[in-house]
Amino acid sequence: MKLIVNADDFGYSKGVNLGIVEAHREGVVTSATLMVNMEGFEHAVGLAKEHPTLGVGIHLVLTCGSPVSQDVPSLTDGEGRFRRGQDHLISAAPEEIERELWAQLGRFVASGLKLTHIDSHHHVHAHPAVLPIVLKLAEEYRVPVRYPWLFGTQEKRDQLSVLTTEGFSHHFYGDDLTVQSFVRIVEDMADYPVVEIMTHPAYLDEAVLTGSSYAKQRTTELKILTAAELKQYIHDQKIQLVTFSELG
Repeated sequence: MKLIVNADDFGYSKGVNLGIVEAHREGVVTSATLMVNMEGFEHAVGLAKEHPTLGVGIHLVLTCGSPVSQDVPSLTDGEGRFRRGQDHLISAAPEEIERELWAQLGRFVASGLKLTHIDSHHHVHAHPAVLPIVLKLAEEYRVPVRYPWLFGTQEKRDQLSVLTTEGFSHHFYGDDLTVQSFVRIVEDMADYPVVEIMTHPAYLDEAVLTGSSYAKQRTTELKILTAAELKQYIHDQKIQLVTFSELG
């Protein structure tokens, strides 16, 4: 099995960034996805350039922080920030969604980092109003996307026109995580040649504590993802840790 361990929310804050880099340097995280619209963006770019073995993709955002582009009222509230949740996306102007996602990708490319793949905050890339645009972006940049048929059928998956992994899990998340939680996820996907596990390691800082409903759990994830027991399991099972750059 080839395993991509992706850390979401790179760029959210300095605490998140430092936790992700430690989970890569001292643990099993191979990849991260960058939020270009958040306060820790520049800090994350600097860290990524210091750690070139960390694959970095983009974490497209439509539900957190403020937009990169101008004049996208169908996506924002009265204060100019993205609306919470996804209910508004079905009625949002498609041209505004597309303009914003192009702007976010433009900011990523301008950072000088190599784009390895595309995923999204709160899985908005899998939303029916967003996925066609994301697939167009992925084709344009010739990069994979995170498995978008999270709740779909194999028939839908076979229609995908860009690269993705055969397996994906978003279940390493919650209040009761252990090393065995991670191991069970790996074993449940043992029949797939290439899989991705989504993670959220971090150190706590003011931005996480005040802005995220998922806070202390991130430090538990960091502890697990750097645990000697987990690294030994991956070694013993001959699991190959890779990035999205190694798809295809």
